[in-house]
Amino acid sequence: MADILVALVTGLIFGWSLHKSGMTKYHKIVNVFRLTDLTVLKYMLASMAFAMVGVYALLDLGILTMPNINPTYIAGNIVGGLIFGVGMAAAGF
Repeated sequence: MADILVALVTGLIFGWSLHKSGMTKYHKIVNVFRLTDLTVLKYMLASMAFAMVGVYALLDLGILTMPNINPTYIAGNIVGGLIFGVGMAAAGF
């Protein structure tokens, strides 16, 4: 249960930071697809790089252990992608 709460709080903080920095504005998202403003893309890539460095730092310190990763479940990825895409389209992004 604690793992779920940590993930939920982390996601809320990340979402709040996205919103406060203006990355959720319609024109920012559209301009990414037009390849005229890559600010959102840079923000997301910087976030992933920061998370990657943090995970590996926690692994090296022995604070975090990586679980065994199951093979990719293609059907689940497709269904999840469709749900995500429909949600983004419904939200107007």
